[in-house]
Amino acid sequence: MSVSVIIPARLDSTRLPRKALLDLGGKPMLQHVWERASKMQKADSVAIATDSEEIRERAEGWGATVHMTSPECQSGTERLAELLPKIDSQFFLNVQGDEPFIEPALLDSLVQVWEDTGCDLVTAVFRIHDSVDIFDPNLVKVVRRADGQAMYFSRSPLPYVRGFSQENWIAEGPAFWAHIGVYGYARETLSRYTGLTPGVLEKSEKLEQLRFLEHGFSIQAVETAYEPLGIDTPDDLEAARRRL
Repeated sequence: MSVSVIIPARLDSTRLPRKALLDLGGKPMLQHVWERASKMQKADSVAIATDSEEIRERAEGWGATVHMTSPECQSGTERLAELLPKIDSQFFLNVQGDEPFIEPALLDSLVQVWEDTGCDLVTAVFRIHDSVDIFDPNLVKVVRRADGQAMYFSRSPLPYVRGFSQENWIAEGPAFWAHIGVYGYARETLSRYTGLTPGVLEKSEKLEQLRFLEHGFSIQAVETAYEPLGIDTPDDLEAARRRL
């Protein structure tokens, strides 16, 4: 069973222009992601998918394999699906290009869970400990079944804790989980993606993973202690430099 890791990257980020190539400790942020993913034990190949010639030139300069994809791709998943005729792997891991601290062990664990469960997709979640985060629409919340399968993803606080004030939800309610935007797909799952029509939930929440749930696919949500640092603003970038 072969595993391909693909890092989708684009240059025209709306909130933080040229994000993928911004300097982080003397290297482009995208290079950090590629280096971290390359430390995996279970990956047969690691590559970058982009529509930017500048990204291709820079990435090949530090030794990365780069696949050019259409500028019409609306998501990382679309970029991966476009590469299926070129890559003969049974499992694909989509690692976002703005995760410079992603843990190789976490990525390996996602592959292992897919091998163990045979689920359609696998992703990662971490536990929320701050009440403020529950109500942050930029932090996607996940409700899971007892076996770890995702039931729903939302920008809204989920689940609702009836009978307690919101500041006490962490203490009095169930565990709250936040989503980490890394996805693993079985080849068959990824091959069917472009034929799936966006549903009302995906259009409402602006969350591409809901397309899979709306069409009946299973998503296994794996717990991790890793908490991502979203890099979408200049302040986020400075925080990442401090963390590095």
